[in-house]
Amino acid sequence: MRSTLILSAAALVGIALGTPAMAQFDPATFYTGKTVTITVGSSTGGGLDTYARLVSRHLAKHIPGKPNVIVQNMPGAGGNIVASHLYNIAPKDGTLMGVTFPSVIVDPLLNSSVKRDYDPSKFNYVGNAHSEVLVCLVRKDAGVSTLQDLQTKELIIGATAPGSTTADFPKITNGILGTKFRMVTGYKGSREVTMGVEGNELQGICGLGWSTVKVQYPDMLKESNFARVFAQEDMNGHPALTAAGVPLMISLAKTDEQRQAMQMFYGQNAFARPFILPPGVAPERVAFLRKAFSETMADPELLAEAEKMNIDVIPSDGEKVQKLVADMYATPPAVIENVKAALARSN
Repeated sequence: MRSTLILSAAALVGIALGTPAMAQFDPATFYTGKTVTITVGSSTGGGLDTYARLVSRHLAKHIPGKPNVIVQNMPGAGGNIVASHLYNIAPKDGTLMGVTFPSVIVDPLLNSSVKRDYDPSKFNYVGNAHSEVLVCLVRKDAGVSTLQDLQTKELIIGATAPGSTTADFPKITNGILGTKFRMVTGYKGSREVTMGVEGNELQGICGLGWSTVKVQYPDMLKESNFARVFAQEDMNGHPALTAAGVPLMISLAKTDEQRQAMQMFYGQNAFARPFILPPGVAPERVAFLRKAFSETMADPELLAEAEKMNIDVIPSDGEKVQKLVADMYATPPAVIENVKAALARSN
């Protein structure tokens, strides 16, 4: 009885002082000797992998205890394998986070007929490494010269699994803007698709990040080569591409309803490289890793390395990404139904 009273008194003192009676999270103690794993929902060499590995090389400097930070690729199902792993299997202690395609976050909102074992609105978002502009890369001998040609001529493009940006972005333009992309799906990753374009088994690829194109395929941008950046799949576009005269796919929209649907769908570009923790991670650990991530993305050494790699770093903090996802899931039902109908029409 006396011991119970002592414990109760201690708890009351903790409340009075504004601190919990139990021991608080000490990052240095917890992370010393630990390994932090970043799982990537794509194969090696793609855009997701590039940013994950960039962050992994600098994150430990901003975590007391200097844990070992490794990258583990978990490709397949358009990034859904990583999402499922995070939600159901991954440890909820701040030692594992994932990076996956933004479509993995958006697709459950648009495709309720497919049962998933995760809820994107319940993930903890650590931050976003880059706000991406996606593009269509098309062979110069494909027989299309303008965006309007895409509405009258079939273009054979490659894609990974349904739910990936390479599959869903051309599907939405087919469904809403009336383009005539014919997709060949099932490629393991974007690198494999671009190899198909290079080998002339495909005429192009859409839903490919501009940062990926700059890093992985700089030779394709040369005037003398076989492909070109044909269109930007974004509401505003990238300044460099716009200056070079690359048009916005959204310019094919004829009505306000089309523009609203495309704006909702293109909203995912704002979190193109989301770093995600499982649900159930303690709030203080989420807050700590958000701070460490923000410091990492502002690290001069990371920024210098990104410049050498010729990739853009346009980060967002975790709180902002969490709100973006929440706002997207609060989109008016009529707009959601319009987008869903467009995706269904393009199948």
